[in-house]
Amino acid sequence: MAYYQNDIASIELQCDRIRFAPPNFEISQRILETQEMSLSFLNEAGQAAAVFQLGPVNSSIRMADNFPVEIEFVANEDLAFVWEQTAQGQKLEFSEIGSDISFATFDLSGSARAIKSLSAVCPAQGTFTNVTRTKEDATYCGGDGVKREISVEILDQPVTEWDALITVNGATTRAMTAYSYFGNAKPPADFIVALLGEDRSEVLVFGNGSKGWLEYGDYRYDECQ
Repeated sequence: MAYYQNDIASIELQCDRIRFAPPNFEISQRILETQEMSLSFLNEAGQAAAVFQLGPVNSSIRMADNFPVEIEFVANEDLAFVWEQTAQGQKLEFSEIGSDISFATFDLSGSARAIKSLSAVCPAQGTFTNVTRTKEDATYCGGDGVKREISVEILDQPVTEWDALITVNGATTRAMTAYSYFGNAKPPADFIVALLGEDRSEVLVFGNGSKGWLEYGDYRYDECQ
């Protein structure tokens, strides 16, 4: 664990998540309600050298121990990016997206050594979680009043965080898989994976035995080939 603290807040970088204790409980509630936050890595001049915006598409944010918030990333590559920027940066600022409200800023002095120690005890980059991903390639048809032919493909060796493809009536968009999309909530019966499209589309894939289907928009589509 890499730990940073200032007079009012603290942050822990763990093998598979980040735990942020903001200055007060009201900020925790605000973060949980919006499910988003901005991480800005500042250089010596106080300018943002890199920014990562947390949101429902790329992370799950929940309360931990009745006060701090825990951030778990959808893509391991995003967590690795945060580690890398922490090791290089001078300061790390947590702030509200779309406003000038800053929750807390941390001095990252000695962060390179801390990240090196963390890497030594954590699994190799790209394998922070124990998720076993299976290929769910299939084509789905139907939709009651809205007829669509939809296919989804989960890539075996993605080179970016976009590790899946969604094709709707011949138009393809990149997507990220989310096997824990529902966070702490119990997922619906037979849920397999959520695909979160680059165009903000959302596909929920289900399966039970030889039967497969998905939910897209307000409609259900059954496997047709």
